Amino acid sequence: MDPVITGAAANVASEAAKGIFHEVKRHMRYVFIHKKNVDKFEEKLKSLIAKRASVQQEVDAANRNGEKIKADIEHWRKTVDKVIDEEDKRVKDLEEKAKNKCFIGLCPNIKSRYQLSRKAEDGAAAVDDLIGQCQFNGVGYLDVPEAIVDASPNGFETFKSREKVFNDIMEAMKDAAISMIGVYGMGGVGKTSLVNEVARQVQEVKLFDSVVTITVAQTPDIQKIQENIAELLGLRLEDKTIDARARRLHERLKKEKMVLVVLDDIWKKLDLREVGIPFGNQHKGCKILLTSRDQNVLSNEMDADKTFAIDDLDDEEAWDLFRKMAGADSVESSELRSTAIEVAKKCARLPLAIATVARALRNKGLFVWKDALRLLQKPSSRNFTGISADVYSAIELGYNHLENEELKQAFLLCSLVHRDASIDDLLKYAIGLGVIKGVDTMEEARNSLLTMVSKLKTSCLLLGSTNNEYFNVHDLVYDVAMLIASVDNYVFAPKEEDVLKDWPDEERMKKCNKIHLVFPSIRELPDELNCPQLVYLRVFSEDYFLKMPLNFLRKTTSLKVLHVTNMHVSSLSSSICLLKCLLTLCLDGCELGDIAIIGELKNLEILSFSNSDIRILPKEIGQLVKLKLLDLSYCTKLKIISPNVLSSLPKLEELYMTGTFIQWEVEGHANPRSNASLAELKKLTRLAALEVNILDVEAIQGACSLKSCKSWKDTRFS
Repeated sequence: MDPVITGAAANVASEAAKGIFHEVKRHMRYVFIHKKNVDKFEEKLKSLIAKRASVQQEVDAANRNGEKIKADIEHWRKTVDKVIDEEDKRVKDLEEKAKNKCFIGLCPNIKSRYQLSRKAEDGAAAVDDLIGQCQFNGVGYLDVPEAIVDASPNGFETFKSREKVFNDIMEAMKDAAISMIGVYGMGGVGKTSLVNEVARQVQEVKLFDSVVTITVAQTPDIQKIQENIAELLGLRLEDKTIDARARRLHERLKKEKMVLVVLDDIWKKLDLREVGIPFGNQHKGCKILLTSRDQNVLSNEMDADKTFAIDDLDDEEAWDLFRKMAGADSVESSELRSTAIEVAKKCARLPLAIATVARALRNKGLFVWKDALRLLQKPSSRNFTGISADVYSAIELGYNHLENEELKQAFLLCSLVHRDASIDDLLKYAIGLGVIKGVDTMEEARNSLLTMVSKLKTSCLLLGSTNNEYFNVHDLVYDVAMLIASVDNYVFAPKEEDVLKDWPDEERMKKCNKIHLVFPSIRELPDELNCPQLVYLRVFSEDYFLKMPLNFLRKTTSLKVLHVTNMHVSSLSSSICLLKCLLTLCLDGCELGDIAIIGELKNLEILSFSNSDIRILPKEIGQLVKLKLLDLSYCTKLKIISPNVLSSLPKLEELYMTGTFIQWEVEGHANPRSNASLAELKKLTRLAALEVNILDVEAIQGACSLKSCKSWKDTRFS
């Protein structure tokens, strides 16, 4: 044989032997390191389980916040659950087999150890890959809220005299040639209830893809109307100017093939272009439904294609509604019937007055009914223009029959803050004014207030709103409530459309105990407010240049609630130190300077700087040892919270910092801290509600322990 061929064959054989040797060695290596691979797999699995638990905590928080969970998060969670279950089971099964020895127990089971080692290595790689995928930018998102469409009308009463009008409106809804419809009638006649039922039915039959309902009011707040429509459509309006927001809203509404916009309670022409609502040829699929007390506003100023009148009830319908509200069995009794009929007649056939009086007298004895009739037959001389004596007396009777003084005060406060008022703001005022009795915590106070608001709605003195976080007060009820509130003390609460040229005379101001100024045209505040009995002051300015004079509060030493919005408060004067009774202080959306002096208000329980330009939360705030709620939401310029300020607030129960981004520091570093750390929050044993943004990775790791604190019922991290 040729030596060359023989040598080549030998080389091939040698290389093949080496390859086989290395392959055998590689496989045998798995046998020797099987325990190391199993340990590595178990460590990786523990890390994955911890990641899965952390993501679940964020998912739970997102669910509590009403968010929908992202699709990739759901897919990752399901994959992780499957891998944790299957891989762990397979490795444990192989571990059991590997424990069995061969040759009557004299040798280890090499095959089982090899299989175990390979499976542990593969499992660790699969687990590691899932850990690497856990790089999510948030787990949820806020979707457009689905409309609540009840199969039956909620609180809507059908009347035979209105059937034709209702059916005609429904037909107009289907008519493509009609783009704007108007409904008019006097206050309290039931316009809002009727159009709400129209909106419910068109949603039920899917006549429109979307329905948005907005209350306009006497003085339209264009920006608020835009925000409310955008919220219902799931649109974020981040533009600053009304014009830019209108264009954005117009563009969004045109994307809806068929949309109904309900604009309730219009008092004068509303410029739809300024709001951003397309109409007519701009968008054939956008239909607009309006309500007003004045047909001229609808026909002449808004150019509605069709208008429909809502009249008061006929006598039979009024009596039937009264019977239903008061309890048919009791009012039909021989003892009560004649008196009840006379009481019902005094309600002027208006659903609002009927519901208010009937609810107030429900399940009451004959003597109460007779006393109510006496009061209704002798209407109070106190009256506003536009309110009949009968309607005034009906609403006053409803107020007088509220079950206790606490509920009466809650009603007057609700009426004062008026239209589309926030429950959160109402809570701040109610705590400051001592309206809520017998509660120890913020949660108890909130539940008590919600219960009172619910009772007032049941009594037909309050209305619901498009959002459960808000409530409404009918204009007639508001007018009567303000008159009632001014019986013992003067309440200065000009309406939104009023131009404030002069403040009331000095004698009236000395008797004034509440001032509520929201949107009236205010050129300037007096240098000194001489109101020794004042307990509540609310100023909401549309003019960001309105300044608070240095001595403005010097003679308001009884003040318990102070809430100013959109004002220039560059320097809080020493006169604020005189407000020893102050329990609630809100400086929202204000231009602020040095606020260290607030630390002198030792009785303060509620403090809010929401949307203000505050840059530093000074150490003096730590002196507020009675503080229960601190709101720093959307303080975009806030960068520093002095160290140990938060931990110095032993009674703090609620801390809100959504939209505020400070650089949380980590305790334990060598250098002294110049900013707050999340570890301080662990010392707040009463903290029950926390909303905070955390951007730093190290701080986020430290925040993981916060979520397990049982005393914290609502934590949001981002």
